[in-house]
Amino acid sequence: MKSLKSLMKRKTAALFYFCFLAGFAVVSVATSEAAAPKKAKTQIPQVAEIDRMIREVWQEYKLKPSPVATEGEWCRRVYLDLIGRIPTVQELDGYLSDRSPNKDEKLVEKLLYDDAYTEEYARNWTTIWSNILIGRTGGNENNSLINREGMLKYLRDAFARNMPYDKMVHELVGATGNTTPGTEDFNGATNFLIMKVNEEKGSLATAAISKIFLGLQVQCTQCHNHPFNDWKQQKYWEMNAFLRQTRALRKFAPGSRDVQSAELVDQDFAGESGNAKKADVFYELRNGVVSVAFPVFVDGRRTSSDSGFVSEVNRRAELAKFVVESEYLEKTAVNRMWGHFLGYGFTKPVDDMGPHNLPSHPALLDYLATEFRKTSFDNKQLIKWITLSEAYSLSSKAKNNATDDPLLGESPKFTHFYLRQMRAEELYESLVTATMAEKGRSYEEQEKVKNQWLQQFNTAFGTDEGDESTSFNGTIPQILMMFNGDLVKQAVSADKSGFVGLVFNNVKPAERVDYLFKAGLARDATKDEQTAYKILMAKRADEMGALQDLWWAVLNSNEFIFNH
Repeated sequence: MKSLKSLMKRKTAALFYFCFLAGFAVVSVATSEAAAPKKAKTQIPQVAEIDRMIREVWQEYKLKPSPVATEGEWCRRVYLDLIGRIPTVQELDGYLSDRSPNKDEKLVEKLLYDDAYTEEYARNWTTIWSNILIGRTGGNENNSLINREGMLKYLRDAFARNMPYDKMVHELVGATGNTTPGTEDFNGATNFLIMKVNEEKGSLATAAISKIFLGLQVQCTQCHNHPFNDWKQQKYWEMNAFLRQTRALRKFAPGSRDVQSAELVDQDFAGESGNAKKADVFYELRNGVVSVAFPVFVDGRRTSSDSGFVSEVNRRAELAKFVVESEYLEKTAVNRMWGHFLGYGFTKPVDDMGPHNLPSHPALLDYLATEFRKTSFDNKQLIKWITLSEAYSLSSKAKNNATDDPLLGESPKFTHFYLRQMRAEELYESLVTATMAEKGRSYEEQEKVKNQWLQQFNTAFGTDEGDESTSFNGTIPQILMMFNGDLVKQAVSADKSGFVGLVFNNVKPAERVDYLFKAGLARDATKDEQTAYKILMAKRADEMGALQDLWWAVLNSNEFIFNH
């Protein structure tokens, strides 16, 4: 206990001493003083149209956008959002040294299409979508029907092959088979619904499909009509009726009550009145009157029959077809993707796009949705348009547009890049990148160590719904993890295998400080930071120790843990 107090006292003193002198990001994110280059004009029509529509809103509200971000800021931003980590010094230098006018497009295409980044791209989007579909803890509970490995395998394969978004959605909604890899009828997509279809007569499945893929939070109408629009309770139960044939079957280990795997199947549904030829669903109105529902999609389309016999009509297969044909599909996908890259979608939350929640940029949302469908739901094309847009290229400084702050309840105008904390997974991958901690490890070893770290991290910072990854509010677990966790200890180690040791032994003395700043923050140290380091080194009379304190301070700064 005494040694821990001593360590925290020394490290805290080093951090605040250095940051007080240098003025870099403990409270607010610092940026390089280097002049930001002007954004090159694009030849991509969709990008040009995004820029035009965003500028129309600026003009309407008489807002002036922030200047373009520095090249280092933009590069770091793109790496974080596309592949879930910050760039290495070598990757950053490669981008900065490129003098071609279309260097931004080249970098985006490299991260999207170069085989060297396929695994990281797939891993990042697998993480994002597994959290959306089953949450951060899905499959980790005792006797859970979800096989997390099976869900991740399905998503990794889908993103590595750049499966069209509508095809992925169709497979997730309509999947049948076993949840566990290695079984004869394995289908990883079944893990999305396996824990939802048996709960409360399929209510969880009804809500999840509607919210995630259609942006319709129909759970509001399960027990009563919607308070803010004309959606009726009837709509909810008509959607629910599509899922009444679907069952999750448990497969037990021989001689045990432990669930070994699970199977998602479609079985005949006799209807709640017992007439399978007209398989009905009953629900109770607020006034106590019992009403009846049959499968009807939100836009009024019906199944070919009200029969509950799977041989006559597979209701869930029909639902999958209706979902991917719905205009809600592309709008919700675009809204979610825009929110991922810009910090806010066109609606808040991104999965609530009902008539009561009007989008901030309706024309742009409609345009991007139409173009997305025209590309046959190519996720990478949509990503390219957004990341090359002017709104995505802007600085996070809001000098001229402080009123554009969605935190104050205003709809976002995207006059600057909105600051946001890294997700837990992004923080881990960025710490690994910045410290070279996984050098020599296999993919399986990397994932095992990562999952162990994330379990501790999510225990400290997660929510029951799994919808928030981090909360940097100075709690004791967070302090201990970032002050003295294994990754950070390895990062500041003076040993030749530690990152500081590698820098000390392989980087010229005059370049070491800038190297550490580029490794963590994608920029050179400012003059004030260089001066502060010299003072720190003079007080310690030990360059290795000064470098350790500097690197530790960089990793514990707000500038490191923020996407800016």
